[in-house]
Amino acid sequence: MADTLSFDTLIKNAKLVRPRDHETPIRDVAVKDGKVAAVGCELPADHARQVIDAGGLLLFPGLVDAHMHVGIYQPLAQDAVTESKAAAMGGVTSSINYMRTGQYYLNRGGPYADFFPEVLRQSDGRFWVDYAYHLAPMSSGHIDELPSLIDEHGVSSFKIFMFYGNYGLHGRSASQNEFLMIGEDETYDIAHFEFVMRGVEKLLRERPEIREHISLSLHCELGEIMNAYTKIVEREGKLDGLRAYSAARPPHSEGLAIWIASYLAYETDCLNINLLHLSSRKAVEAAMMMQNVFPHIDFRREATIGHLLLDVDAPAGPKAKVNPPIRPREDVEFLWQSVLDGHIDWIVSDHACCSAEKKVDPERPDEIFLAKSGFGGTEYLLSGLVTEGTKRGLSLNRMAELVCWTPARRFGLLTKGDIAPGFDADLVLYDPNDSFVVRAAESESAQGFTPFEGVELGGRVKTTLLRGNVVYDRGEIVGPARGQYLSRPYG
Repeated sequence: MADTLSFDTLIKNAKLVRPRDHETPIRDVAVKDGKVAAVGCELPADHARQVIDAGGLLLFPGLVDAHMHVGIYQPLAQDAVTESKAAAMGGVTSSINYMRTGQYYLNRGGPYADFFPEVLRQSDGRFWVDYAYHLAPMSSGHIDELPSLIDEHGVSSFKIFMFYGNYGLHGRSASQNEFLMIGEDETYDIAHFEFVMRGVEKLLRERPEIREHISLSLHCELGEIMNAYTKIVEREGKLDGLRAYSAARPPHSEGLAIWIASYLAYETDCLNINLLHLSSRKAVEAAMMMQNVFPHIDFRREATIGHLLLDVDAPAGPKAKVNPPIRPREDVEFLWQSVLDGHIDWIVSDHACCSAEKKVDPERPDEIFLAKSGFGGTEYLLSGLVTEGTKRGLSLNRMAELVCWTPARRFGLLTKGDIAPGFDADLVLYDPNDSFVVRAAESESAQGFTPFEGVELGGRVKTTLLRGNVVYDRGEIVGPARGQYLSRPYG
């Protein structure tokens, strides 16, 4: 075969795990110029420069972790390196990160016209996986910037944090304007959320060719309820640890916020809505009620691997503090049933590296309300899903939909999330029989701890390829940082 027709890489004897399929047949996958060139049986090895014998391992599409945070607790330029390496070791090849102005992240306010180019500058050349950003309009001026963000930077997904107007990132807060770095005449409240929705609706209406890839995501909790219940929990003193935090941010706070957000979406005709990290039975039930009330709205529902693997009795205690909180076991099992019933559209890590030194108060490490919110886990996304999903009868093909295909389509990554000719050669060799016990010391993350410490997972990522290049192989990061910024729609 002429050199121009040869393959760069040929993966042979892999069990192909494709979304929207019902089996995992043995197939060969050929790669050329960063794309999948062919999928078939017994493709000729002498036509390839490099041959990888999968030996019957599973071959997943590269994961799209559609909910990550970089630069929230560590400098962005530093976080991008370590946390994208952690993503690669977990089979993630596309990282979509939530970013906003205000305290944390770059610790600055002002227009995105100044802020976002700095984000891109600090990201460039530092990611081991491909990456994109969701942005949150924190001020009225940011709403005016939505058209330029999508036209100039390919940012097509946006976020509202519903509790920020009355509650802080880690607990009660008395200075929200200072925390959000918005003007004294600005308010971050339901009226602001309405105007954000109207801004996104305008994008949907004026860009019909890409409207299916434009969306608004919501963190649904209400600060007023959380403030009241935090006072009750602290005053009564009957609960501690993760149980106290769950009670202080009760599930009906999620449910009511979902109702408000859904009605605002109806009122504003903002029809592409993502309900993030649903953590409880009440949250999922509220989301499904709203889907029935407003069937014309394209709601998508997200769960995190943390909420699917951990409960309030987890030995990690305050190290598993996250928003919304880790819930009791009955909520965890209801989430799994919701996954099986098709009520959850994708699963993510909500990865937010918070170093061990910062996570808990050094003098009162067991005090949940003094701990920082969030933790990493992108490196365990696939292994956790396969381990627990398999026990409950979730098919491998459905798993590929949850962590590859569906988030890729929703967020405009048109050549990500599947293994087919023309798609990016983002590929993951996975051994379902290589069980391991989670140890933070073995992770590429700079976090230094994990709330999953000591959990046994029943499978492991062996090799991760990004656009045909091996970036992780059997415990080692390979090569230079090859991650590219994904201006959306991409592909």
